[in-house]
Amino acid sequence: MTEFFIYSKRCFINDKFIESTLHIKNNKIHCIHSGIYKASKIPFLDYTNLIVMPGIIDAHVHINEPGRETWEGFDTATKAAAIGGVTTLIEMPLNASPVTTNIDAFKLKQEASKGKLHVNCGFYGGVIPSNKADIEGLINAGVFGIKGFLTHSGIDEFPNVSKTDLEAIAPILKQYNIPLLLHCELADDNVPEVVNPKSYHEYIQSRPQHWETNAINLALEIQKQFDIKVHIVHLSASAGIERIKQRKEKTDKLTVETCPQYLYFNAEEIPDASPIFKCAPPIREKANNDKLWTFLLDDGFNFLASDHSPAPPERKQLESGDFFKAWGGISGLQFTLPVVYSESKKRGLQIEKLISLLTKKPAEFLGIDSEKGALVAGFDADITVWDDLEELVISEDSIQHKHKATPYLNEMVFGKVIHTFVNGAHVVENSKLKNLRAGRILLKE
Repeated sequence: MTEFFIYSKRCFINDKFIESTLHIKNNKIHCIHSGIYKASKIPFLDYTNLIVMPGIIDAHVHINEPGRETWEGFDTATKAAAIGGVTTLIEMPLNASPVTTNIDAFKLKQEASKGKLHVNCGFYGGVIPSNKADIEGLINAGVFGIKGFLTHSGIDEFPNVSKTDLEAIAPILKQYNIPLLLHCELADDNVPEVVNPKSYHEYIQSRPQHWETNAINLALEIQKQFDIKVHIVHLSASAGIERIKQRKEKTDKLTVETCPQYLYFNAEEIPDASPIFKCAPPIREKANNDKLWTFLLDDGFNFLASDHSPAPPERKQLESGDFFKAWGGISGLQFTLPVVYSESKKRGLQIEKLISLLTKKPAEFLGIDSEKGALVAGFDADITVWDDLEELVISEDSIQHKHKATPYLNEMVFGKVIHTFVNGAHVVENSKLKNLRAGRILLKE
C-alpha cells in the first residue's frame, strides 16, 4: 500500500495519547486527523484499542557482518528488530571484520547490508590508537558518532584507547559536533583472584564499580576540557550517577544510556555456570539496580538502548559455564519494549515517558528528530503498533535472532508488538513478518 489510514484511540502524539487517524502516503505521514477519519477507496486500518506510536529507535546494536555472520548478520538482526517494533537501529563499529575504523571498512559494511535491511540502519565509526587520520573521513562519510573502549573490547582488532588518543581526536569531534561514545571501564589489578570461573559473584567482582567510575571520571574530564559531546554507553554502576548528574547540570553535551538487562535482571537471581547473562559491564545487585531505576524515574537517562551483542552458543560457553571465557554480550534486540515495559509497570514509570525514551529521545541524540521519533505530518512513516495489555512468554519459536540463546527466554512479559511499519511498508502484520527489505541505509548529514 502506498496510501492508507491508521486509526486508534491511543495514538501517541505530542507526548500524550490522542484519538487520531494517521494518513500515510508515499512513505510519509501525510497528515493527522483528529478522531476517526475515512475516505473512499483508501484502505483503513482500525487499531482502536492498540497503542500507535513512533517506531522504536535503538541507538546501540552490534551486528557482526561482514566477517562474523555466524554470530549475527543484517538479515536476522533487522528481522528481529522489526518483530520487536524497532524501525531504526544504529550499528556499532567493532564486531564485524574488518572493524569500522576507516573509510574502506565502512564501505564494506554498507555493501554487506544491501538487500538485507528490514528496518533502517545507520552506523558508528570507531576510534583505536592508530586511526586518528581516519576519523574525519568517517565523519564525512556519514557515521553518527565515534565509539571507543577504555578497556579491552573483546575484539583484538579494536584495541582500547587512552586519554592521549581521545585528546588527539577531540578537536575533530568538536569541529563537526559529533558525539564521542565511550565504553566506560578502566581496568586495573585491584580485583580478587579468580577461584571459581563459574561463579557469577566472582565475575561481578572482576569488573567492579570503580572500573566504571574511574572511566567516567576520564570521560567527564575530556568532555569538560574540549567542550565536546560525550555519551556514556550502558551505565551499570550506580556509583557513577552522582558525578554524571553534577556534570549534566553544567552542560547539555553529556548524555548517558542504560539497557534493559540492567533494569530487568538482578545479580542475586543469576545462577552460577550461566554465562548467557554475561555482559560487560555486568548486571549488578538489586540495590545497585534500584538506584538505576531511581535515576531513570528522575529523567536522568537520555534514552534506553538494547546493546544487542550476540554470539554463537560455543562463544557464550553455554556448555562449560565459564563466565571468564564466555563472550560478554546480551542478545535482546527483539525484546526491549516488553522487557522494559513489564518492569516499568512495577516501578511506576509512566508509559508516555517510556515511549519517549525509546523514540523521541534517541532521535534527538542522533540528530534525526526532524524526520523520525514522533508522529508528525511530514515525518517518515515508521510506526509501531502494540498491545500493552497482552501478556506473553518469550518462546524460542518467536525469536528472530540468528541464535535463540538469550537470558529473556521463557520470561513472562507484558506488551506485544502487533504491527510494524517501516517507511510506510507494513513489515510486521499480526506479529508476523510480511514485507521484507523495507529498510534503508541512514547516513549522518
